[in-house]
Amino acid sequence: MTGQMDMDTLQLPERGQDPRSLTKEELAEICQAYGEKSYRAGQIAQWLHKKLVSGYDEMKNLPAALRSRLAADYPMQSVAKEQVLVSAIDGTRKYLFALADGNVIESVMMRYSFGISVCISTQAGCRMGCRFCASTLGGLARNLTPAEMLQQVYEIQKDVGERVSHVVLMGSGEPFDNFDAVMRFLDLITGEDGLHISARDITLSTCGLVPQMRQFSDRKMQVTMAVSLHAPNDAVRRMTMPVANRYSMEEILDACRYYIRQTGRRVTFEYSLMGGINDSDRDARELAHRIAGMQAHVNLIPVNPVSERDFKSTGRDRAEGFLHTLEQCGVNATIRREMGRDINGACGQLRKSFLDRRERSGRIPAEDGAQ
Repeated sequence: MTGQMDMDTLQLPERGQDPRSLTKEELAEICQAYGEKSYRAGQIAQWLHKKLVSGYDEMKNLPAALRSRLAADYPMQSVAKEQVLVSAIDGTRKYLFALADGNVIESVMMRYSFGISVCISTQAGCRMGCRFCASTLGGLARNLTPAEMLQQVYEIQKDVGERVSHVVLMGSGEPFDNFDAVMRFLDLITGEDGLHISARDITLSTCGLVPQMRQFSDRKMQVTMAVSLHAPNDAVRRMTMPVANRYSMEEILDACRYYIRQTGRRVTFEYSLMGGINDSDRDARELAHRIAGMQAHVNLIPVNPVSERDFKSTGRDRAEGFLHTLEQCGVNATIRREMGRDINGACGQLRKSFLDRRERSGRIPAEDGAQ
């Protein structure tokens, strides 16, 4: 290739990154350094984010020398289906993906009248320690790259043969604990060179990392922010969520008000109902008082029992009573529709059972619904 530049003299993306983590502008800089025309970057982006290829060999309109150089400097890492569980009730599909380094992550596909929604993980494991969540039981293995987040969406889209229209960052991990990678993922998946999913069709869930909530709000993206509140006051919240020892509910609610001012969007409060802990009518009234006047919606979630925890799910009658009390207090709320409850419903349960089996057997098992 003629006109090739010295890559070491240019500020290029660090070698070893999956190209799906790079913007088209960064790909153009790489092509320029290789002595290629900048339009090659658009071709590469098309193959990566539109045609969803898994290797450079599939990029047939690129010169062989360019493909070889890219493969050496920016190798594509696999995110491979390890297991797929399909609900006999509603067709929800739960995926266990194996990463190139042996870590595993979970994703979920849900079919609604408005389209296909995919819930993805942002970390392998989680260090937030919420005591009702299976994702935290093994701690944090590592952060995911933007490419690994994108590939969860891409692999599911290829698997079902339909376009993904909605994305939820509510699988394993705390998105704001992996802030920079998650922001890049959002830019890539909403961009014209990506799947171009509307920001309004993306929801990001956080347990309440206040500085990052404000930093995210300053971006003024139209992504919905869902805050895992799960308690009517700090005392109850500290019983179940270690992050409550760092940030008070008032600090979190102030950050929510800032998000509303910056984006013009309402905030969603996630509230897992735990029997005898946070599900009384008194709890509902206290919660309503705290968020009174806010542009907000409360999403009530009867907690999924986790064998390693002793929390009990709230019964349907009690959940409806809690909802009724909130509504009487003028709060907009719903009880989340249960999807795929027959296939390891709680976040992290499929991954946890897989890791337990692997530890017992000393190898990667392939049973329990593998396809």
